[in-house]
Amino acid sequence: MAQKGVQLDRESFSCSICLDLLKDPVTVPCGHSYCMDCIKAHWDTEDEKESYSCPQCRHTFTSRPVMLKSTMLETVLQELKKTGLQAAPEDPSYAGPEDVACDFCTGRKLKALKSCLQCLASYCQKHLQPHFEFAPLKKHKLVEPSKKLQENVCSRHDEVMKMFCRTDQQSICYLCSVDDHKGHDTVSAAAEWSEKQRELGESRLNIQQRIQDRERDVEQLEQEVEAINGSADKAVEHSEEMFTQLIRLMEERRSDVRQRVRSQQETEVSRVRELQEKLEQEITELKRRDAELQKLSHTEDHNQFLQDYPSLSGLSGPADSSRIEIRPLGYFEDVTAAVSEVRDQLQEVLREKWINVSHAVTEVDVLLSEPPEPKTRAGFLRYSRGVTLDPNTAYTQLLLSDGNRRATLKQQQQSYSSHPDRFTVWGQVLSRESLSGQCYWEVEWRGKGVCVAVAYKNISRAGWSQDCQFGYNDKSWRLDCNNNSYNFWYNKVKTPVSGPQSSRVGVYLDHRAGILSFYSISKTMTLLHRVQTTFTQPLYAGLWLNYKHEDTAEFCELQ
Repeated sequence: MAQKGVQLDRESFSCSICLDLLKDPVTVPCGHSYCMDCIKAHWDTEDEKESYSCPQCRHTFTSRPVMLKSTMLETVLQELKKTGLQAAPEDPSYAGPEDVACDFCTGRKLKALKSCLQCLASYCQKHLQPHFEFAPLKKHKLVEPSKKLQENVCSRHDEVMKMFCRTDQQSICYLCSVDDHKGHDTVSAAAEWSEKQRELGESRLNIQQRIQDRERDVEQLEQEVEAINGSADKAVEHSEEMFTQLIRLMEERRSDVRQRVRSQQETEVSRVRELQEKLEQEITELKRRDAELQKLSHTEDHNQFLQDYPSLSGLSGPADSSRIEIRPLGYFEDVTAAVSEVRDQLQEVLREKWINVSHAVTEVDVLLSEPPEPKTRAGFLRYSRGVTLDPNTAYTQLLLSDGNRRATLKQQQQSYSSHPDRFTVWGQVLSRESLSGQCYWEVEWRGKGVCVAVAYKNISRAGWSQDCQFGYNDKSWRLDCNNNSYNFWYNKVKTPVSGPQSSRVGVYLDHRAGILSFYSISKTMTLLHRVQTTFTQPLYAGLWLNYKHEDTAEFCELQ
């Protein structure tokens, strides 16, 4: 209760202009108090008037009152500040900078509870009551508080805009409907609101369905990620095991070759050493004999020489002239050659087979693109898009109607305002909506013929140049439909198309996959022409009526 009393005191001693506690308080003759600077600034703005008024009670004074500082109020305020009153919380019922304030509150304004579209004013709970009590006001349309009420007023006629021009897609007042918008497709703003609410509901249902589809896709992709990771881990594990086995086998073969070479090396060296030892023994024996013969040759005693000669003569027989022959085996070069050959063969096998391994890795491709092109009309209808025509792009002799879904070629010029997006010469118009992802729409046409097209937004618009015509540049694709034949055009190249004649054409676009398909729609659905390319920008649906007046083409409402 004490806190509540403090808050009451705070309101009593607040300036209704700056909403803060009074500073240098002064009291005007009607009894209300303000900060001296606040009331002076307020009256400075009224100097051009003949009278001055109190901001709270609106009491007027013929001359500007002289303000004197209220000493008693200043003293009370100083005491209140000492009690901590300054930090008391703000009353949430008052309007802040971000809130919509009541237009009828004087002084400090309360938050608005509702705004009235007829009164073009916002009301707090207190000032809203007459709208619930008086019969004329009960019929007024109340909406959530809005700061944009003045946007509902026609800037030309200063009237509330209660109508909507579907031709120009803008809100208008009654006077506008019989003046600048005479002859246009106009309805009440309430009717257009109901129609747009219906379209909004359909759009939301479509979006919600797409959200569910995408959530399922995300869940499926998450499962694919887990499957990819698991499969990759198994492939790496198995590959590591295979390569480990190959490395182990190569190590075993390397060890075997090393062991065999060393064993053969030891055997051959032993044989050579054995033969070498025999030869060295023979050399020693031959040297001994040679020494004895040399000693005998120096004996001068003839009898002694002749007596010793027979025992030594056997040593002087013919010497064994045979020699050791070394076969040119190159020792272990053949082993090196054989191992090199194995290495080359393994490298060749790895080169040949490694291509298969590499392809097996790179060909792992998880399908992340959009689902494949539908096969039935029911499948196409899943991707149906509500397409409307943009009045700012329409040729001036095209009349747009039925919520800007239908275009009719007229003899007289339509009252379109000047716009840089408008086709100035050719009877063409583009959709308001950009098209990406997977989209499907249908066009119903009547008359001599129509061109159904898609184009980039940056297609040329002004003048007689063929760059402005659908199908005569690299920024647009078109299908000519008439009572006798079809022709497809792109970048000035004409392609005759065969197929059953029909007054309805279906168009399927898969922007990401680069697919654009045209279908003849009757009891059956027949493919007329398919384009496979790469789209670099969002596309817009287009119509071209260039045969005779009163030909029409309409984007169909698909269920």
